[in-house]
Amino acid sequence: MASVRGEPVDRPPVCFYELNGLDEDPENDDPFNIYSHPSWRPLLELTREKTDRIVMRGVPLKDAPPNPLAELTSVETYDDNGRRFTRQTIRAGKRVLTSLSRRDPGINTVWTLEHLLKDTDDLRAWLELPAPEFGGEPEVAGVLETEAKLGDTGIVMLETGDPLCAVAPLFEFGEFTIVAMTEPKLFHRALDKWARFFYERTAAVAQALPGHLWRICGSEYASPPYLPPALFREYVLQYDEPIVEAIQAHGGYARVHSHGRLKDVLDHIVATGCLGLDPIEPPPQGDVELSYVRERYGRQLTLFGNLETSDIGALPTEQFAEKVARALKEGTAGEGRGFVLMPASCPHGRELAPLTLRNYEKIIEMIEQF
Repeated sequence: MASVRGEPVDRPPVCFYELNGLDEDPENDDPFNIYSHPSWRPLLELTREKTDRIVMRGVPLKDAPPNPLAELTSVETYDDNGRRFTRQTIRAGKRVLTSLSRRDPGINTVWTLEHLLKDTDDLRAWLELPAPEFGGEPEVAGVLETEAKLGDTGIVMLETGDPLCAVAPLFEFGEFTIVAMTEPKLFHRALDKWARFFYERTAAVAQALPGHLWRICGSEYASPPYLPPALFREYVLQYDEPIVEAIQAHGGYARVHSHGRLKDVLDHIVATGCLGLDPIEPPPQGDVELSYVRERYGRQLTLFGNLETSDIGALPTEQFAEKVARALKEGTAGEGRGFVLMPASCPHGRELAPLTLRNYEKIIEMIEQF
């Protein structure tokens, strides 16, 4: 929290992002739990014992109004050849909207095989459906229980999407970019449909749990090369600024999450008023060096990054150590609010390679010597 607040620290915090050593359960024999493989145990122990854990949590709403789409929606989940499929169907006037997702037991992710909205006609039908309504009280018990378990070994980071994060994945990605580019009025209507819910929910949770770090997801959908910076301003800055304001009105710290290219949209991200940014991927995944971001924006932003997960899994440890050393040097150079050494994500496969474990160990060795 000292780094988040921009206060002096003895060393930068180190976090393994989604890995926190609390939520991963190696004893759970569910076939879709990749962490049950013995290769994960040393890394989970390392995470618990040596990292400054940032545990992500959403906050459910108690006594929330019923889902306005409940009577129009059906969901079917079934297994086929060891894979788990989920089909969702929504009746939207005269149209039937369907989506299909798949989860494989050896990969900790969900693949969308069919997206709910296929074209602008589907979008227009979806826009006529009732909008989500905010109501009820934030249920804070889960966050407080997690904080009690963590003690002084880490913090809870509250999590929210933004309107873009809710709308963009309704489409196949290519179709999303076409609709967002060619139908801006229609796309704004879709974002506006979600905006009030996000603003009201964020304000209520921020008031119930003041002073926390937050992560806001969604902005990367509008970053180059997918959309031009002018549309990033329209679809991200315009909608994320009120979310940031609600968080920070109650002493919280808003961190914008945005993979990929940042250089042409950094001014828009900073204009939201946020106080943190992740994961600041280095080239070639991103298009700016950490030193560039630190020099120009480090007085406002605590920076989280900038290690690539692909490097952890692929680079010989000696070469990977050079990446860690560079991140530490650039992330702490000159004046700045703070820096947290962190990968951009985490491995998603069932079996963890020995090289991957060794490179995670190298991160800890180097942070302890820094």
